[in-house]
Amino acid sequence: MSDLTNTVIAAHGGSERYDQFSTVTVHFRSGGALWGLKGQQGVFDHAGVRLDLHREHASHYPFKAPDLHTSVTPERVAVENDAGEVKAERLDPRAAFAGHSLETPWDDLHVAYFAGYAMWTYLTSPFTFAAPDFRTEELPSVTEDGQTLRRLKVSFPDRIATHCRDQVFYFDQDGLLRRHDYTAEVVNAGAVAHYSSDHKDFDGLVLPTRRRVYPLAEDGTVNRDLELITIDVESALFI
Repeated sequence: MSDLTNTVIAAHGGSERYDQFSTVTVHFRSGGALWGLKGQQGVFDHAGVRLDLHREHASHYPFKAPDLHTSVTPERVAVENDAGEVKAERLDPRAAFAGHSLETPWDDLHVAYFAGYAMWTYLTSPFTFAAPDFRTEELPSVTEDGQTLRRLKVSFPDRIATHCRDQVFYFDQDGLLRRHDYTAEVVNAGAVAHYSSDHKDFDGLVLPTRRRVYPLAEDGTVNRDLELITIDVESALFI
């Protein structure tokens, strides 16, 4: 594990504090062009997500109806009601994206899986990087908008459902996350640059509350005219 890994975990509240909690519940608003392209416009206009911090599980609520929520793990995605009845279910959910392009519509289980693993990735980083099966490597720093950013390449283990195995995280001089580059393989639309800002302290842990995702060209150019996804966090509660 690189020294930068330790630095950024400490800047976001530290592993000792993170390990005191088992779940986080976040209320947020999400927009951007991707949801409409997938036939899911408005699906997360105002929603909550509850995550397990030490195993990969996410549940968005309400989902399409007041009494419905999702349940997402790497092996399974489901839509359930408040009584625990399964309304829709898919095992091996990643296989259901085979052959997709950016314009391929998503059904409810597609969008539930994507949103579930994505939010789990975002809200548990960088704390998960300390796990023994994560590999981290500091890359050369870059300067963007007059700010020097240290870069950390993170290789996720196969047990984790996420956008892609190798992702690059950018941190400012205070160790806070500012950018995150990856290719969302299930979307199959190329690389993106995911910017984070407006960091706030929630129960002793620091999270960015404003996120914007833009297309990233092969030459490194970021197309800031097209917001693929926006996420604005309104509250977070760690328990």
